[in-house]
Amino acid sequence: MITTAQPIELLYEDADLLVVNKPAGMLTVPGRGPDKQDCLIHRIIGHDSAPSPLDRYWESARIVHRLDMATSGIVIIALNHPAQAAMGTLFSERKVSKQYTAIVDGEVTQAQTIELPLICDWDNRPKQKVDQLYGKHAKTDVIPISYCQKSQTSRLKLIPITGRSHQLRVHMLTIGHPIVGDYFYAPEPIKSNSPRLLLHAETIAFIHPVSQKEIVITSPAPF
Repeated sequence: MITTAQPIELLYEDADLLVVNKPAGMLTVPGRGPDKQDCLIHRIIGHDSAPSPLDRYWESARIVHRLDMATSGIVIIALNHPAQAAMGTLFSERKVSKQYTAIVDGEVTQAQTIELPLICDWDNRPKQKVDQLYGKHAKTDVIPISYCQKSQTSRLKLIPITGRSHQLRVHMLTIGHPIVGDYFYAPEPIKSNSPRLLLHAETIAFIHPVSQKEIVITSPAPF
């Protein structure tokens, strides 16, 4: 349940871009129906349905990319059309580097690369699934950070080389290590071991389309 008390941390600001920390459980953009209007972009622009917890509004703000509702972490927002178009090009050309932190079930001992094509599971939308024949190319680098013997979970760094919907969640499920708290994909009791999905967009890096300076933003995982 989203409340106006949920903080949206401002991580970076200039004349063209904002970078913010989206809380888990908040939509990036509005969904269908009046109950899905409270979202990140509406809070940034000061929409009536979603008062901003920040100290001011940016009426010209435009979303550049999205995070799943259940995922927390870094989101880039453009403040004008040229910046939005330029950042969109960087994303489409895979010139934006992203790193996530996740806690998954079981012990992951070795770094690995997962290449499994994904497609929408139309009978169970918005879920995705692996489809070797019709799926779109999807690639994720997995780097183990630590293992907790007590909870039998691994903390990982996940680097999506491509940006498919639910890519990290489906890839980890497919190799037998679902993300803890994943209400879409994790089996019980892994699903109920956390009140939220333990997936956080922690670092993003890119060349600023106007200043041409390297921008690196980090927001440590809150779990």
